[in-house]
Amino acid sequence: MKIKPKKKLNTGKSSLIGNLIKNISEDIAIDLGTVNSLVYVRGRGIIINEPSVVALNTKTGQILAIGREAQDMVGRTPAHIQAVRPLVRGVVSDFEVTEQMLKYFIEKAHQRRLLPLFSPRIIIGIPCGTTEVERKAVSDAAKSAGAREVFLIEEPVASAIGARMPIKEAKGNFIIDIGGGTAEIAVISMGGIVASRSLKAGGDKLDEDITKYIQQKYKLLIGERTAEKIKVNIGQVSPGDKKREAPIRGRNLITGLPEEITVNSEDIQKAIDKSISQIIQGIRSVIEETPPELLADIMEDGIFLSGGGSLIQGLGSLITKETKIPVRTIEDPLTAVVRGGGVILENIDSLKEILTRSGYQEPPK
Repeated sequence: MKIKPKKKLNTGKSSLIGNLIKNISEDIAIDLGTVNSLVYVRGRGIIINEPSVVALNTKTGQILAIGREAQDMVGRTPAHIQAVRPLVRGVVSDFEVTEQMLKYFIEKAHQRRLLPLFSPRIIIGIPCGTTEVERKAVSDAAKSAGAREVFLIEEPVASAIGARMPIKEAKGNFIIDIGGGTAEIAVISMGGIVASRSLKAGGDKLDEDITKYIQQKYKLLIGERTAEKIKVNIGQVSPGDKKREAPIRGRNLITGLPEEITVNSEDIQKAIDKSISQIIQGIRSVIEETPPELLADIMEDGIFLSGGGSLIQGLGSLITKETKIPVRTIEDPLTAVVRGGGVILENIDSLKEILTRSGYQEPPK
C-alpha cells in the first residue's frame, strides 16, 4: 500500500487572501477631536470632516443624529433631545456614544457595512497626556465599532508627521497642536517625545472664557456657537493696531429679554488672556526640560503651530516674544493630525517603530 505524500501548504494562496483583505479593508486614520473628527482613508485621502456631536433622545436612549446633522440641532431641540459631545478635553466621556459615533464614521468612510474579516485597521490620534485607562477606552470603543486592529498615536507626533517634519532624525522638533479639547506641546526626536505638556486649554476652554467674560461685563448670556464664532472672527491674544468689532445676540440676564450688543477684539483678548498665559507657561516648561543639543536645533528651525487654535491672531508673535524662538504656522493646520495618520497608513512598514513608541502594541500572533 502506497502512502500518499502530504499536500504542501499553498502559501501563495494565503498571501493572496492576505493581500485581498488588506485591499478591501481600506484602513483609515481618525483625528478623534473634541470638536471635530476627520477621517483619512488609505489611497483616498481625507473624506470626512464633521463635528464630534451626537443627538440623543434622553427618554429612550435612541441616537437620532451624528456629526453635522447633530450639530445643527445644538440649542434648537426640546429638553429631552440633547446634542452631546462624547469626548471631553480629548478623552472619552461616554463609551457607548463614542462607539456609535466611530461606527458611523467607519461605515460612512467605506459607504457599506463591512464583514468582520474585512474590517479596517484604524490609527487614532490621542492627547499625549492620556492615561492607560483613557487609551484603553479609545481602543475598546474603536474595536467595538468594527475595527480589526487599533493603533494609537499621540497627536503632536501625528501633527509633526503631517507637517513633514524630520522627526525620525536625531534633532529637535518643537510642535504645538492646539485643538478643541487640549493644547499639546511637545519636543520630538528620533521618532519619540522628549518633553511634553498636555493642557486643558484648547478651543473649548477659550469659548468658555469668552462666554463668562461677556456674561460678567455685559450681563448677556450667549451660546457656545456664538462664542466660537466671535473667537474666530475677531479673536486676538495681544492689543492690535486696529480694534475690530462684531455684533452678538443673546439674552439679557437682568431683563430676561433678547438683546444685541457690539464687542471688540480687546474684549476677546482680555477674556482668553488667562488660558493663553497657561499655554505660554507650558511652552516655557517644555523648553526648560529640553536637552541643550535639541534646543539648539529648535532655535534654528523654530517652533511649529498646528490645530485650529493656532489661527488666533497674534499667537505666533506672542510666543516668539516670550521665548525668543521663531514661530511658524504649518500649512493647513486644521488637518495636520489626520494627515499625519494618513502618512503612516501609506508607509506603515517604515513608520511602525513610531507607532510603537507612541502607544501601539504589536498584536499577539
